[in-house]
Amino acid sequence: MNKIAVIGAGTMGAGIAQASALAGYQVVLYDVAEAMLTLSLGGIRASIDKGVARGKTAADVAEAAKSAIETTTSLETAAQADLIIEAAPEKLDLKREIFATLDAAAPEKTIFGSNTSSLSINALAGSVKRPDRFLGVHFFNPAHIMQLVELIRGDFTSEATLAAVQAFVARLGKTAVLCQDTPAFIVNRVARPFYGEAFRLLGENAADPATIDKLMRSVGFRMGPFELIDLIGCDVNLAVTQSVYDAYFQEPKYRPHPIQKRMVESGRLGRKTGRGFYEHEI
Repeated sequence: MNKIAVIGAGTMGAGIAQASALAGYQVVLYDVAEAMLTLSLGGIRASIDKGVARGKTAADVAEAAKSAIETTTSLETAAQADLIIEAAPEKLDLKREIFATLDAAAPEKTIFGSNTSSLSINALAGSVKRPDRFLGVHFFNPAHIMQLVELIRGDFTSEATLAAVQAFVARLGKTAVLCQDTPAFIVNRVARPFYGEAFRLLGENAADPATIDKLMRSVGFRMGPFELIDLIGCDVNLAVTQSVYDAYFQEPKYRPHPIQKRMVESGRLGRKTGRGFYEHEI
């Protein structure tokens, strides 16, 4: 496995591309918008340079990584890779459409992975003609820093596919944990009460976001729920919450909160828009 394609140049896609390039892979980064690719590539290069300045990345490794990333707006071009990791928005129909296009153009050897945080891997694998070469490869934000990667095995994922992607994750210097194809897998399922209870406290005027975050940090969390939502994106947080809620047939404990919807509708998505529960520089 030498060439990795990443589908989607947003926050997660950029992080996956950066981690892959730093591990010595050739990387093709795809997005529908050329402007998004330009912005993303600039951010990746700046992040790599920051790693050099902090003494965490050797200068020669950094230069090789920056040279290893190419961009494209053609799915057919991106399909010519050993491993394709999709990091498109959390919309089942969109992801299935992307994989169907990739499946038609990719070589027989290509493995498909989805970075979905909550959608069914079996449902996504149903869009390709080689479900044995399909699995979930879920990174966490920021993907170039966070060590955990969930590998979600579908009903038809082969042992060879799983072994190949486990080796890929190990080469990135990350830790893979094997998950069943259940709604939200492990981490996001466990995290629903972390967010849900915080929204309930906020909705009942028990405390403001800063106080709730401070309380959670005081018991050992690196970030409070609202700080983390601003980092991930309020839109992503709502999409995952809604997906888990629907997957469990509207189980009340997973129900989204009106505040989540209001934040997204008003464009307060967090760091990427400059405003969420806090103000941010962009």
